[in-house]
Amino acid sequence: MSTQRIVTGAHYGIGSWLLQRLSAVLMVIYTIILIVAVLRLPEFNYGNWATLFVHPFMKVSTLLAGAALFYHAWVGIRDIFMDYIKPTGIRLALQAGTVLLLAGYGCWLVIILWSL
Repeated sequence: MSTQRIVTGAHYGIGSWLLQRLSAVLMVIYTIILIVAVLRLPEFNYGNWATLFVHPFMKVSTLLAGAALFYHAWVGIRDIFMDYIKPTGIRLALQAGTVLLLAGYGCWLVIILWSL
């Protein structure tokens, strides 16, 4: 007797789990870098805050932290949708909306960082 696996489009696995944990570690590292950078500011005001993000290191590290955040959010939301939204059409619409929203946030992050 053979059992057939029903394909649902889900990509469960250790890969997504590991990448989500890696994204969490990257966000923690970035948070530590940001806290140290803010504590080293002579005074906490908008001018010093904006100057902090003029440096390429902070722009790139902020962009990487943003990408990690967006991926982390995507995996979590995707899993919630797959576990609790059973109608395929609704689930796919919600997933597509989430992808568009996260991509929009990513573009917004790039615009903000490179406008400084």
